[in-house]
Amino acid sequence: MDAPVVLVTGASGFTGRYLVPALEARGYRVVGLSSEASETSRTRMIACDLTESSAVQAAVRDVEPVYVVHLAALAFVGHDDARGFYDVNLFGTLNLLDALSRLPTLPRKVLIASSANVYGKPCAEVIDESVCPAPVNHYACSKLAMEHMVRTWFERLPILISRPFNYTGVGQDERFLVPKMVARFRRRAETIELGNLDVSRDFSDVRDVIGAYIGLLESSLHSDVFNVCSGKAVALRELLTIMQRLTGHTMDVSVNPAFVRANEIPVLRGSHRHLTDAIGYKPSLTLRDTLSWMLQAGAPHERGGG
Repeated sequence: MDAPVVLVTGASGFTGRYLVPALEARGYRVVGLSSEASETSRTRMIACDLTESSAVQAAVRDVEPVYVVHLAALAFVGHDDARGFYDVNLFGTLNLLDALSRLPTLPRKVLIASSANVYGKPCAEVIDESVCPAPVNHYACSKLAMEHMVRTWFERLPILISRPFNYTGVGQDERFLVPKMVARFRRRAETIELGNLDVSRDFSDVRDVIGAYIGLLESSLHSDVFNVCSGKAVALRELLTIMQRLTGHTMDVSVNPAFVRANEIPVLRGSHRHLTDAIGYKPSLTLRDTLSWMLQAGAPHERGGG
């Protein structure tokens, strides 16, 4: 019996680099959409620009996936091309769903990765899926627009939407906060420039996030939205303290006003109760575990974001 085919967009990005081998270990055959074509004994990558409808149609017809995980996105909040967020995150997703809907046999599940950034500056101390989104930047606005568009497809395709909070791990691009800090500590730098030290974020390990995604993919659920998070908020100051204890190294920290974003969200802490009730999800790795893994690692195995 042939292994079920999973189509993973953004397969060569940070998250995809962990998801693809995890799926293969469970007996799936993975085909990725990426910026460059390549093929190994296990994984085939198709070069495909999601903003090109005809290219997406051709790739999806070629693959005829049983499952789909849509990770591809313009994900760096500080990216300076506002239109790019909507071209990729909104219209790229629309192109994918349209192509999937035209297949002779529809996929069993389509998992769409959104973002907890859609919540903006919520009044709630702990954010669950009932909190009304109120995005404060183009990245988050494009993701929320994508979600609204995706909901119009709920009756046509078996779709789930994930809202991951911050997550990290070995290989994440150093434009992102945690890998930037880890790299400086690993090099035992004398100084580091950061933004607002008092912001708090809900950090997960990428390996836990992958476990949640596979659980959702293999579930019977559809037409729903799930937070993926640790359920704990950690301040930037605390991150520094943990890394200082792990390395025995202390750096001079200065706040660079250029790194302090307008409309900065002070605290972002999620609830994973809905996900836990649905698939039994429970984070298995602490932030200290993740930081220790990243600090002990050598050079990142890739530089993609996502």
